[in-house]
Amino acid sequence: MNGEYGTVVQAAERDGGPAPARGAWSGEWVERELGVRLGGEGLRELVGLALRHNPKRAHLLVSRVLGKHVPQRPSVVLGAGRTLGRRVRALLGEAAERATVLGYAETATGLGHAVADGLGAAYLHSTRRRVPGVAPFGGFEEEHSHATGHLLLPEDPSLLLAEGPLVLVDDEFSTGRTARNTLAALHRRQPRERYVLVSLVDVRTAEDQAALGEFAASLGTRVDVVSLAAGRVTLPADVLERGERLVAAHAPPPADPCPEPEFSRVDLGWPAGLAEGARHGVGREYASRLDAALPGVAARLADRLAPARPARVLVLGTEELMYVPLRIAHALEERLGESVEVRFSTTTRSPALPVDDDGYAIRTALTFTPHDLPPGEPESETRYAYNVAGGGFDAVVALVDDVGDTEALRAPGGLLAQLAPHTGRLLLGVLPTHVPSDAPAGRPLHGPQFSSYRAEDVGWLLRDLSDVELEAPTEEREEAIQSGGAHYAESLPVEYQPSPRYRQLFHSALDHSASRLARAVGAVTETVLAERGPSPVLVSLARAGTPVGVLMRRWALRMHGVALSHYAVSIVRGRGIDEAALRFLAAHHDPGDVVFVDGWTGKGAITRELADAVAAHPGFDPSLAVLADPGSCVRTYGTREDFLIPSACLNSTVSGLISRTVLRDDLVGPGDFHGAKFYRELAADDVSQLFLDRVEGHFPEVGEDAAADSAALRATDRTPTWEGWRAVDRISEEYGIRDVNLVKPGVGETTRVLLRRVPWRVLARRGVGADLDHVRLLAEQRGVPVEEVDGLPYAAVGLVHPRYTRGATGADGRAADSGAPAASRDGAP
Repeated sequence: MNGEYGTVVQAAERDGGPAPARGAWSGEWVERELGVRLGGEGLRELVGLALRHNPKRAHLLVSRVLGKHVPQRPSVVLGAGRTLGRRVRALLGEAAERATVLGYAETATGLGHAVADGLGAAYLHSTRRRVPGVAPFGGFEEEHSHATGHLLLPEDPSLLLAEGPLVLVDDEFSTGRTARNTLAALHRRQPRERYVLVSLVDVRTAEDQAALGEFAASLGTRVDVVSLAAGRVTLPADVLERGERLVAAHAPPPADPCPEPEFSRVDLGWPAGLAEGARHGVGREYASRLDAALPGVAARLADRLAPARPARVLVLGTEELMYVPLRIAHALEERLGESVEVRFSTTTRSPALPVDDDGYAIRTALTFTPHDLPPGEPESETRYAYNVAGGGFDAVVALVDDVGDTEALRAPGGLLAQLAPHTGRLLLGVLPTHVPSDAPAGRPLHGPQFSSYRAEDVGWLLRDLSDVELEAPTEEREEAIQSGGAHYAESLPVEYQPSPRYRQLFHSALDHSASRLARAVGAVTETVLAERGPSPVLVSLARAGTPVGVLMRRWALRMHGVALSHYAVSIVRGRGIDEAALRFLAAHHDPGDVVFVDGWTGKGAITRELADAVAAHPGFDPSLAVLADPGSCVRTYGTREDFLIPSACLNSTVSGLISRTVLRDDLVGPGDFHGAKFYRELAADDVSQLFLDRVEGHFPEVGEDAAADSAALRATDRTPTWEGWRAVDRISEEYGIRDVNLVKPGVGETTRVLLRRVPWRVLARRGVGADLDHVRLLAEQRGVPVEEVDGLPYAAVGLVHPRYTRGATGADGRAADSGAPAASRDGAP
């Protein structure tokens, strides 16, 4: 690819490059048996071929200079990566000073770091290991890989948000699809003028190269490609079927059980605070610190190896832990000199077929159980160490991080037990795992410390104000709000605790509507999954949206086995969305994956508030997904019917015991999340989990109907008509209410008026029955008239008392002469 959007470069220099192949080429067997053809200058010098256990791709390019499947001299492995880095530096010129390098897990983590060395750049690699307590910046898919998911976990998100060139490093480019997936995800977060794709070998077809050029043009950016060698892989039409037959015919018998391994631990003397890898990113200063530490580490290893007088030593890294073991191996190689042959390779999770033939790249395979799974992660597939058995290694130094220093590592089926029979001396070195420090501010709050929801249900992007006195009497608060003396978000209403009769009404409503509610949850979740990708990030608008977001997350997990991230954030009418929360989301996720969630729409004020607030934050989609959209304000909803959602019947006791959100200058600083309170003292009355569990219990029975509802909705025109907003305008004019914020349409908003505000009257659509039983009960308890009217798009509309608004109306609906209190005239409390 050459032209406006990029160029292709093959590096000519080979600093420490591979020795010429001797004897049979290690791809001849696959060429002969599978019919695969590999052509291109320098390609056979760099790779051999093997068969892989993978239904998507039958063959495996096995690099001789990567240090993954084939043990190689550390100087050769390191030299190949640094050669590419220097080539990229020459290509970028002055822009190299602003470049960041990103390597792919697991195979290219060490190669990527070596490229960063040659370039002199900061470095981060993707990971397949979830790190407890660390929220991902984002991720992408490697479609042909055995393990497809990649996570990005930078300690400092600015590493991926800088404006300079981004250099992506993989061991090979076969189609370029993974690179395009990555670029698409990262370009949404931080558009850049230039990217460079780097690999040892480039075997893309002309069509694949054209696809990358078109992709770069569509982004309006430049993408260059740099590799050591390029060529083509020609496959027979029936390659997958032939590959399956060959794997079945040559599969080795199950290995015999291994006894408890004999090994010795070695203290590496690793410096405190020096990261063992770049899973969370390292800056340019990392190289000098590592350089200073390595001679001491190599001296300790050399001392432990000396009594055995080995002639051939293997330093074995583990999966993503490649670069530091490579550097240790290189330091040991330099210390021991030519009298000892030092080789380097690492374990892998990629399954390949071993065939003991001179013309095959993977002669032997050791299989073992994984030993580095984070707590709570389920058991996963077997791991492998290739070309170690039969390698003639007098000593093996296995290097793991402390997450991998587990019983599984030492068990009969573990790595050490598999290595021990194939070497005379086995040493184990353990590197301390670097864990990112907590950010000084802006961490999600979780239950049970904050809220009665389970920790995995939701992370609250809020500040805990539980010890602050914020409640004000309802009428005093209403007067301050309507007179302009205070904003509604500066205080909290006293939490209304309903009577036993009203609590019974909540339970009756839940019995009546749980199935209907589950179906709506399913419909909106299915729509979000269909339209926003397989892993959206749910962001509920606290607090009414939070129970809905939790239910949507539970639907995705129960019905699809997908664990979605879910947060709750504050949005305040007239003040906008919590910008600190948006910054947190942008730092830990792709903003394009964020789906804002609320319970229902009224007249659409929050819908418009959200759109205005998010406009200043590129990448976020301001669309709102709601359970019910009676006002026709949004495109993504479960239903447009206005029915009783039981979570609207109560306040904090159905919302995780969390208050509504608070925004006050003396409590919330410019960089703080908005605040809220956790009402622990109301735990005896809490029905939050009951509500969720009852609705979730109906998921299986409504699954097919919900999926059908979603499909039908997606096939129709869902353009918002804003019918509800027009209805509010009509009501405001008819009742002489000049502030439309005092008109609260919908069953949910009407309920809130009766619970938290000074209600004036309720308008009920004629003929609505049980869905308004709780509204009628609350109105009766508060002495508020209920008027049945025709032509409402909602089941009910609540009117806040306009007594403090100049030009308010009297009890007969006509404009009053002044804003004097009118309680004696309309019976409101």
